[in-house]
Amino acid sequence: MLTPPRGLPDDALSSLLVREWGLTVKSLTYRAVGFGSHHWELVDTSGSRWFVTVDEPADADKLHASLSVAVDLRATGHTFAVAPIPTVGNQPMLRHGPFAVAVYPFVDGTSFDWNAFAGPEHRQATLDMIIQLHTAPPIVRRHARVDDFAVPHRDEVEQALKQPGPDCGPYSTAVADLLVEHAEPLRRVLARYDELVLGSRAEPVRAVLTHGEPHSGNTMRTPTGWRLIDWDTVLVSPPERDLWLIEPGDGSIFAAYADATGVLVRPSTIMLLQLRWALSDIAVEIRRFRRPHTGTSDDAEGWEILRSVVTRID
Repeated sequence: MLTPPRGLPDDALSSLLVREWGLTVKSLTYRAVGFGSHHWELVDTSGSRWFVTVDEPADADKLHASLSVAVDLRATGHTFAVAPIPTVGNQPMLRHGPFAVAVYPFVDGTSFDWNAFAGPEHRQATLDMIIQLHTAPPIVRRHARVDDFAVPHRDEVEQALKQPGPDCGPYSTAVADLLVEHAEPLRRVLARYDELVLGSRAEPVRAVLTHGEPHSGNTMRTPTGWRLIDWDTVLVSPPERDLWLIEPGDGSIFAAYADATGVLVRPSTIMLLQLRWALSDIAVEIRRFRRPHTGTSDDAEGWEILRSVVTRID
């Protein structure tokens, strides 16, 4: 996120890090990187660096389960997984009011933007990590939730399509106008998504442990190898959930995955997961703008995401 969360000042966060992780805090600096979580760089009194993440999850138990999978991956030798540092109570995260706080080792390396793979080598390295994840031993799946194919906050989308939300901020009118203009295409996409979910459930189960968002922005190249970060979206789900995000459009990643695993990619499942991604983006931002907002830089970014996805889905 571009701005720190309301209700969690730096001094309160510092106290949590000292008490729950046993860290000493020399400096705590907000880093406006990514979009969805809040991030800080922490330097302790020994000079060591840490990366602190704060979320406001709709389902804290689900987040806890996902981060527990990352910890288990790391413990079983899957060094590509950047897992959180457990609290003094041996938990992967801490719940503090509406917030979920996690601490990670600071990773020195090259990071990448969304949809910015550096080339075939980068895609292949990401595929290699995905294959390791999909073929991880059963013990690693013990905490993972099973994908129910729900669209988070879908009820808010359906309510917004029925009637405009309250005037609760500078984007309320623009959002209402956007949804009126694109109401029918959105309803058609929701109906098509439901059809694809039904079809998927009728097919033989071939679910694996998936990351959920292994796009280029969640990869890092380090001196000791490639890393996959942001494990908060882990689910047991069809392999396509990870694969469509790294496919360049020529089928090469799908073919390479089939060669390595013997599993053929299903086009209908790819479409299902692409639609859910778009609908989830829409739902998250509609939820934002149906609540009080003030026009922050995060609101501006959220509006651009909503406008872009809605007009593209049309």
